[in-house]
Amino acid sequence: MSTTKGLEGIVAAESKVSSIIDDQLTYVGYTIDDLAENASFEEVVFLLWNKRLPNKEELAELEKDLFENMTLPDGVVEHFKSYDIHNVHPMAALRTAVSLLGLYDPEADEMTDEANNRKAVRLQAKVASVVTAFSRIRDGKDIIQPKQGLSYAANFLYMLNGKEPSDLETEAINKALVLHADHELNASTFTSRVCVATLSDIYSGITAAISALKGPLHGGANERVMEMLLEIGEVDNAIPYVKERMANKEKIMGMGHRVYKNGDPRAKHLKKMSKELTARQGTEKWYDMSVKIEEYIKAEKGLPANVDFYSASVYHSLGIKHDLYTPIFAMSRFSGWIAHILEQYENNRLIRPRAEYVGPQKQVYVDINQR
Repeated sequence: MSTTKGLEGIVAAESKVSSIIDDQLTYVGYTIDDLAENASFEEVVFLLWNKRLPNKEELAELEKDLFENMTLPDGVVEHFKSYDIHNVHPMAALRTAVSLLGLYDPEADEMTDEANNRKAVRLQAKVASVVTAFSRIRDGKDIIQPKQGLSYAANFLYMLNGKEPSDLETEAINKALVLHADHELNASTFTSRVCVATLSDIYSGITAAISALKGPLHGGANERVMEMLLEIGEVDNAIPYVKERMANKEKIMGMGHRVYKNGDPRAKHLKKMSKELTARQGTEKWYDMSVKIEEYIKAEKGLPANVDFYSASVYHSLGIKHDLYTPIFAMSRFSGWIAHILEQYENNRLIRPRAEYVGPQKQVYVDINQR
């Protein structure tokens, strides 16, 4: 048998959800540029799950269903209060909360298409509430219920910060959610499909995906980008800092991508939002610092920024705590994970690859008294 480390370049599934071809990301054939500039996150959710954009009535129904399913069971809220929440990473809390939500869903193990579609809505709705409830309880604040008439993106910021966001703030988080919604067969998506290929339930599949995203080689790069920017502090320190890191063979987070060779097509949209948000708040140094780093690394290493690089300063400008960056990634990616799970169910075959054995052979058992 031939092997490929990390399954790099191996095609493991056929999918109609998204594609990365010639450095262009598409969702169901729509370019990410088109969707980032024009679509609401709710439209993208419908697109990924139904393989077409909704009409007005369908979009209104999805928006209504998402809003009506945002409230968390009391048991989940009490669960957050039951442990030392200050010493728990939000991704660990999210992983456990999603698994717990399955215990409150009477349809958790119902595998009909209709039941799975209803569970999809519940999960997508409640993840925003899970992230915001965790954050507020950790800060000693009361949780905030969603507000009628606000979009999914606006409600997330409202439930997180306790005030209605501006149009620019809503646009920024909506773009971030659209840009992170799916990304072909990445590690967490593949994990979700492997899980549900056993015909396990959708809650198990999403919990497995969160567990994969929690790893530092998958999610969390934008959190470390912001830590770097804070450590640099001022624009004039950016290049000396980067030169020193590079001299020490240390990685600069948020630069380059394993799949894209000529640049991540999502990065420019968040770069634009970072420029607008920081300019409005008088904190342009975060944007200016980022641009200097990107230009230097691209010139020296040929590595352009990826989507995580500018999302760091966008989220920071929105007043979002840094350890919530990966849960926000997950909140968006729920839509893609669910799309792939539903697709796996439609034409399922147990995913069971082989491993090439490279250990010792022809061993003979020796009695324990003779070892």
